[in-house]
Amino acid sequence: MRTVQYKRDRLFVEAEEARHAPAAGQVQVEVAYVGLCGTDLHIFHGSMDGRVGADAVIGHEMSGRVAAVGEGVDGWSMGDAVTVMPLDWDGTCPACLAGNQHICQNLDFIGIDSPGALQQWWNVPARTLVRVPEGLRLDHAALVEPVAVSVHDVRRSGLVPGEKAVVIGGGPIGVLIATAARDFGGEVVVVELDATRRAAVADLGFEVLDPRAVDQVVWVDEWTGGAGADVVFEVSGSAAAVLGATSLARVRGRVVVVAIHPEPRPIDLQRVFWRELTLIGARVYERRDFETAVEMLARGVVPAEALITRIEPLARVGEAFAELEAGRAMKILIDLEASSDAEADADDDSATTGDRS
Repeated sequence: MRTVQYKRDRLFVEAEEARHAPAAGQVQVEVAYVGLCGTDLHIFHGSMDGRVGADAVIGHEMSGRVAAVGEGVDGWSMGDAVTVMPLDWDGTCPACLAGNQHICQNLDFIGIDSPGALQQWWNVPARTLVRVPEGLRLDHAALVEPVAVSVHDVRRSGLVPGEKAVVIGGGPIGVLIATAARDFGGEVVVVELDATRRAAVADLGFEVLDPRAVDQVVWVDEWTGGAGADVVFEVSGSAAAVLGATSLARVRGRVVVVAIHPEPRPIDLQRVFWRELTLIGARVYERRDFETAVEMLARGVVPAEALITRIEPLARVGEAFAELEAGRAMKILIDLEASSDAEADADDDSATTGDRS
């Protein structure tokens, strides 16, 4: 089967690997689409080489169909449309025993710590599968994982209908957090530096600010009648944004740290003290977040068409990362079905010519 392997030094190389039957308790998924995200871009940059080995197969945002079922697995049939919640926990650590399996202290994030979805057939634990309704297109279903991230972030924030939320960062996750917050009944404004992204966010019906053109503290103060925002989501990963986030929140407001920061950041603890702010970390998701994400996509709440900049074949993974790095795309999907079709065509050609080499 075809796959791509991470060779480090910003290099992904196509490879052929053997297709193995699923083990007991596993399901084999024929992968349809894989989304590339900011975490994958960190891998591309070499920032996660301590976790991701050379020759690794990555990818954790995906959709596909059940291709085979291992021994002892019930409830799944060939052809079922699925996505994967890519978390495998040990069930024995203090976090798991306290009911927080999704942030297990020994968590295997599948697609980072173990082989991921950038392969034609992917064997995963059956309990990681999440059903996709037949009416939901598989390219759109590849967005379930990032939508689940946003749902978890909004749930962690404690947002209730009528509250005002500021989202700092208008990339894919920022847009999805804004979408989830609006769907949960919040009023939302997005802060974004890049003009192209601001235009895209505005087209989705959100108020969007350019912090270089508008004093965001003054704007939020006027928007909230002098109170400040109920919730601030820091999604940009910028040191300046982290430092400024607390100035946007009301007394006893909440600041949710969503972005992955590669190093410690300064934060205004005087403001945290003075306004009795709550700082909240939001890392991954729980199963209910995945189920809500599927439902939101099925309802058409998520602007899937606007988020998916384009779809590329497996052979263009390297070029796709270059486009993401340059900021020329919101979300790029890798089409594994096209790879399967190409392989089948090649097999047919070989059969026609009698080539068995």
